[in-house]
Amino acid sequence: MYNPVMVNSDDNTPLAALLAQLPRPEPGKRKGHLHGNAVAQLRNLIVTGVLAPGAKLNERELCEQLAISRTPVREAIKTLIQDGLLRALPNHSAVVSELDLDEIVALIEVVTVIEGLAGELAAKNISDEAVAEIGMLHYRMLLHHARDELPGYFEANKAFHRRIIELSRNSILLWVWELLALRVDRARFSSNLWPTRWRTAIQEHQQILDALAARDAARTGQALRDHVRNGLEGLVASLKAKQQGQ
Repeated sequence: MYNPVMVNSDDNTPLAALLAQLPRPEPGKRKGHLHGNAVAQLRNLIVTGVLAPGAKLNERELCEQLAISRTPVREAIKTLIQDGLLRALPNHSAVVSELDLDEIVALIEVVTVIEGLAGELAAKNISDEAVAEIGMLHYRMLLHHARDELPGYFEANKAFHRRIIELSRNSILLWVWELLALRVDRARFSSNLWPTRWRTAIQEHQQILDALAARDAARTGQALRDHVRNGLEGLVASLKAKQQGQ
């Protein structure tokens, strides 16, 4: 099973495996490209849990792992501090922010409404081609799950949910969903780190697909609301247990 780890120089770590899938900076790229690349890669490492909550960033090691100079790494760290994914320390270093219990609870309330409504709207007019497209994304998730490939599963999972939002044909829903995407990504990825939840999520995606194929708006909306709530409430339970143990 995929486990979050801190950055180190061992080429056999999950970090090395994930970085091998990420775009590499090309020689001669402008400063803006290097900054954007560094931000995207660091954000990915935090969202996926490779850089775990509470992990202190080592600029030198990050430069080696990302194959870029220190300046774009430092600028990327500043950007992610503004995003809330990193927290600055008094000595000018940074650590990965802890997941916030209150924020996750608030996120559940909002995202269940957004995705449930999107599912209801999508089911009313979805085409056979769109159902097949959602089915292919589900099949991709099944393959990644069978191979224990959580990063690949997560990518297909996000595409699955985003496509349903798009199929609602409601630009405001999509706009709000994208505003929350960074927070949802991190919470959703964390909720899938437990094997039991990952297996259950697969079953819930099948229920969503079946409801869409049946053009059953009420069932699709409920299936999506249950799916979001089940996944994120598992994370809430874990955070509460952690707080109580402190």
